[in-house]
Amino acid sequence: MATSKISFQSADTFSLKTEPKVIKCIELLAKEELREIGGIAFVFCDDNYLHKINLEFLKHDTFTDIITFDYSAGNEIISEIYISVDRVADNAKKYSQTFEDEIHRVIIHGVLHLCGYKDRLAEDKQIMRDKENHYLSLLA
Repeated sequence: MATSKISFQSADTFSLKTEPKVIKCIELLAKEELREIGGIAFVFCDDNYLHKINLEFLKHDTFTDIITFDYSAGNEIISEIYISVDRVADNAKKYSQTFEDEIHRVIIHGVLHLCGYKDRLAEDKQIMRDKENHYLSLLA
């Protein structure tokens, strides 16, 4: 059996209960977006852990739900993606979503950035949201 090039780690005790279906979804996303997965490491952490990374590497003194380090070359996705479980939980409440739905959205959002999608402009945000919704529908 082939091993996945997608891994999930935790800086604390969090564990993603839907790993197998998330891996399948990311693999399908990569295929549809004409990308190959060289390796994606997801690291789940708390607000303080991600805040330190944000300060050190991006010089941003803010809390965030996700930071993506992109080491991709050509069409091969290689990345480390750090996700704050605290931010995801707060955002799930804020947007009246389940924690699982919100963490799935954040994961897909990060991978879409690795495929070249941006979300600075309103038009780009809508394209990304439509793509997120498409891939999230595959998780249902």
